[in-house]
Amino acid sequence: MDRRSFLTKAALGGAAASTLAAPAIAQSNPQITWRLASSFPKSLDTIYGGAEVLSKMVEEASDGNFKIQVFAAGEIVPGLQVADAVMNGTVEACHTVGYYFWGKDPTWALGAAVPFSLNARGMNAWHYHGGGIELYNEFLGKQGLYGLPGGNTGAQMGGWFRKEINTVEDLKGLKMRVGGFAGKVMEKLGLVPQQIAGGDIYPALEKGTIDATEWVGPYDDEKLGFYKVAPYYYYPGWWEGGPTVHFFFSKEQMEGLPKQYQALLHTAAQAANSDMLQKYDMKNPAALKTLVANGTQLRAFSPEIMQACFNAANEVYADMEANNAEFAKIWNAIKDFRKDWFTWEQLAEFNYDYFMMSEANQGKL
Repeated sequence: MDRRSFLTKAALGGAAASTLAAPAIAQSNPQITWRLASSFPKSLDTIYGGAEVLSKMVEEASDGNFKIQVFAAGEIVPGLQVADAVMNGTVEACHTVGYYFWGKDPTWALGAAVPFSLNARGMNAWHYHGGGIELYNEFLGKQGLYGLPGGNTGAQMGGWFRKEINTVEDLKGLKMRVGGFAGKVMEKLGLVPQQIAGGDIYPALEKGTIDATEWVGPYDDEKLGFYKVAPYYYYPGWWEGGPTVHFFFSKEQMEGLPKQYQALLHTAAQAANSDMLQKYDMKNPAALKTLVANGTQLRAFSPEIMQACFNAANEVYADMEANNAEFAKIWNAIKDFRKDWFTWEQLAEFNYDYFMMSEANQGKL
């Protein structure tokens, strides 16, 4: 056999080998396109952006074979109906907050945030290393879902009010947009809670349909313009000390993915979870200064209000624990960790932070 003939046959053999190998590669990295419905408008680059982080990472890591198309609130379904869209097969995934669906069952809220629960670091510790993801998925699996943390805002602000709120009496009859079942706690104090999607809050506040609203914190709140119609900005948002945003996937679709795609979703979701909190921590300080410069008046909830709300929350929890075994199982797990968590927070983090805050207030930083 001459050299030219050998090289030609060798080249053909190589081509045949790669042709034969292609189906195996294609089978292990199939081309899949999912749709994800977000509960948030595109204008909120922080919280809406969490889904974009997931989508970008998944597509790049799979060489473009696994694509997740992100749709803002209202593009496929309204923001507060995205979990239903996954459950009924309209979309494969959604990006939302579990407490939006507490009306179906209050257990939905526990994976996200409930009044006087954990802060952001505590929630992440509990989810990733305290069995929280597994416990929450025991509940979600019965709804046909699989959930992964997909963001955290950090402790939120207490909201925007048209008038000052100095006593518990001032809450009576107040119509307030408040997420999750924090509204159920505040109902005990006479407040009238309203659940309104993010994009619809400003018109309701401007028209006087509601008297107050909470959303997230300075950066997002400035974008939504609440300071223009409600000057008093209260803190802290005791009902959302560390709210976890979630990706809810169709359990059936998730289990049908190749193992490497499943692992990729876990990795990308955890990256999106961290990224969101980092963005808020970076953007909130400057936004707060801008709000104050524009006339926003910062106010702390009084100790009387905080204590009354804490007591009311415990009454609500006692009733739910007595009547809902799934709620009790997850809430008891959170409470067990909460006792030790805040002791540790006080010892190191709080004392360091308090000293540094004092130095900052004296202009030494």
